[in-house]
Amino acid sequence: MTSIAQTWMVIPMDAVLSYLKRNEGRFLARLREYLRFQSISAQSEHRADVRRCAAWLARHCREIGLETEMHATAGHPIVLARTPRRPGAKRPHYLVYGHYDVQPPEPFELWDSPPFEPAIRRGRIFARGATDNKGQHLAHLNAVEAYLKTGTDLLCDLTFLIEGEEEVGSANVGPFLRKHREALRCQAAVISDSGMPSLKQPALTYGLRGGIGMEIVLRGPARDLHSGTFGGAIDNPAMVLCQMLASLRDAKGRIRVPGFYEEVAPLSPSERRRLSGGSFSGRELQKLAGVPRLFGEAGYTPGEQCSARPTLEINGLTGGYQGEGGKTIIPAWARAKITCRLVPNQTPERIRSLVIRHLERICPRTVEMQITPRRGGSGPYLMSPESAEAQAALRALRASFGRAPVLIREGGSIPIVSQFKSILNMDTLLVGFGLPDDRAHSPNENLSLAAYRLGSRFCARLWPELAALGKRR
Repeated sequence: MTSIAQTWMVIPMDAVLSYLKRNEGRFLARLREYLRFQSISAQSEHRADVRRCAAWLARHCREIGLETEMHATAGHPIVLARTPRRPGAKRPHYLVYGHYDVQPPEPFELWDSPPFEPAIRRGRIFARGATDNKGQHLAHLNAVEAYLKTGTDLLCDLTFLIEGEEEVGSANVGPFLRKHREALRCQAAVISDSGMPSLKQPALTYGLRGGIGMEIVLRGPARDLHSGTFGGAIDNPAMVLCQMLASLRDAKGRIRVPGFYEEVAPLSPSERRRLSGGSFSGRELQKLAGVPRLFGEAGYTPGEQCSARPTLEINGLTGGYQGEGGKTIIPAWARAKITCRLVPNQTPERIRSLVIRHLERICPRTVEMQITPRRGGSGPYLMSPESAEAQAALRALRASFGRAPVLIREGGSIPIVSQFKSILNMDTLLVGFGLPDDRAHSPNENLSLAAYRLGSRFCARLWPELAALGKRR
């Protein structure tokens, strides 16, 4: 079925798509240049690299014809770029969000090629940030460049907001949104920082889990002690921490923090059917993760466990001697980093409070505990896949990939989405081009070159579809 937007723009759309095709090699070279920046927001020694990356991005946006500003924050800069405005014209306004910061690349020894020297193998580009998120938002910029350079009317106004702190919680974006609320008010936001089950299954993500994090430190003796001299009379902080953490989950995968599940919205039968058909199977998940068997909360499928149920995970655990050989000590301290993924109707504030209160309750008096909540945190997000904007995105996906798109919920968190809703009162379209084996946050992160090309085509087709909504209403 031909959409209204397609009947408007057959000839100009051909010019845009032809431009994208002709410039595929240049777009790939640009992505490689972008990926060389070590824009690791979590590591203070890379602060200058993060800023250089932001400056490169701002310069690129100007070169393709966008009106661009680089805004300082208390942390890393925000790049704001706008399509040229027509004086007096009243046009739909959409916001495109992305982030140029990346996860730390360690452990380096598990990479097949250096993480900031992009390498192409088997139709993929390997580098930290390839899929999360440089390649995905660069696809949007490629599409806008095609419009601007061919003189094709987008039929709407776009604002790009690309930040440098997503991987550390986006703490400075909220104040920026409040300060620029009027200028950023839009019909909706568009984010490509998610994934799809396969190139044959392009996807619209209609739900995300939220997230909170914290660090727990237990301190016992004033210094490391000889385990023969003191063992048996002095409690071991590493042992205590392991016992506390082990008690947080039962053998059936249920979190044992009192009140943790009280506000969880139940899954309807229709949604359970949708989740069972929109992602990969349990066997595929097992193979992808490289585990001997799957494990998850009893009574739910792997697809539900990974996207629509809350979790509590240990992300890091250390204490005592870690060097070669043995060292018979009672360590002075032990540390763990934990996170929780949240689902509707859980709130970060309540779950954080419940977890901290429970840890304080079970911590023995033989050690001292310090809990440091991670800055930020985000609530879960759920939108109606039947909305006009969602249906427009599904039409653009079908036209770009030549396949029927699927509807999915994802287990990850994008902190900005809940802030767009609470501060700007707008929904977010989540359409990503990542694949399950892109290894985001892991060694050998990569992006499918086919997904990069098809993603740029989708980004080009999306704007006339969204602009057409005003004609339909």
